[in-house]
Amino acid sequence: MTVSFNHTIVYATDKRRSAEFLAKVFGLPKPQPMWSFMTVSFAHGVALDFATANRPVSPQHYAFLVSEDDFDGIFARIQAEGIPYWADPARSRAQQINHNDGGRGVYFADPDGHFLEAITRPYGSGAA
Repeated sequence: MTVSFNHTIVYATDKRRSAEFLAKVFGLPKPQPMWSFMTVSFAHGVALDFATANRPVSPQHYAFLVSEDDFDGIFARIQAEGIPYWADPARSRAQQINHNDGGRGVYFADPDGHFLEAITRPYGSGAA
């Protein structure tokens, strides 16, 4: 049996703003409207469908595995936009990145407080 992740809904106070933020920071194509969502498409047919919430948003955590070159671009855009970032999920190492498992990682928040993470190696994979 083959199971692949396809999409999830991300609630936001402003679906367009949040979808555009994610696409811009990650260097992805412009979000596209689909039904009542703003959809950000990723590799392998995966999508995040942003919906405007009619209640307070509970921040979630979303981690993205990226190439070293993509990390360079993502990190440059985070810095250029003046977005606060951390090396750890506890937010104790501000304005730093991590080098876990021989890769690089960074945490930052979107406009609704969803905690986003870009990593170049899966955690637990060990340094090469």
